[in-house]
Amino acid sequence: MEIPTTGKLLIAAPFLGDPNFDRSVILITDHSEDGTVGYVLNRPLDLKVDSVIPDFPAFDAPLYNGGPVEQSNLYFLHKRPDLFENCIKIDENLCWGGDFERLKEVVELGLLQPSDIRFFLGYSGWGKGQLQAELSEKSWRILPLDTIHLFDESPENFWKTAINQLGGDYQLWANAPSDPLLN
Repeated sequence: MEIPTTGKLLIAAPFLGDPNFDRSVILITDHSEDGTVGYVLNRPLDLKVDSVIPDFPAFDAPLYNGGPVEQSNLYFLHKRPDLFENCIKIDENLCWGGDFERLKEVVELGLLQPSDIRFFLGYSGWGKGQLQAELSEKSWRILPLDTIHLFDESPENFWKTAINQLGGDYQLWANAPSDPLLN
C-alpha cells in the first residue's frame, strides 16, 4: 500500500462518492500516527482574499476551498519561507502558515506575489488510521509533490494532470465522466 507522508499529493479516484473530494488533489501538510491534514488544491472559490478579510491589503489572490473542516478559518501555503519565521516547512521551498500580521506586511510591501501563495477556507482532515483505510479501499493514489507544479497548474486541469502523472491504467481515469452512468 502507498504510504502517505507530509509533502505528498493525494489524488482522488474518479468515483470516490464524496462531493467534498470529487476529483480533488490534496497536498498533505501534516501526517503522523494520530492523523492527517491537507488542503484541496483545485477547488477555487469565487472570492479573493482581500474581499473576505477586513483590513487586508489589496491583493489579487483567490481563495480555495481547502476541505470540509473548519471552513470559517483561513489557512495559507506559500513558497516564500524566507519571509516568515514561524511557518511550518513542508519541504525546502514550501511552507504553510506563518504570522498573519507579517503576511499583511509583506503583501503591503510587495514582497509576496499572488503566484507565491494559496489561501484556503477550511482544511481536509483524517483521524487515526482513517486515511490508511481509504487508501486500502483504493479511494486515493499518492504522488510526490515534485511531479506537479503546485502553484502553476490551473485548478481546472490539476486533477487530470495528476492522473496523467500516475501513468499506466490510471490514465483511463483522466477521461472518465463525472457520472459513470453517462459513459
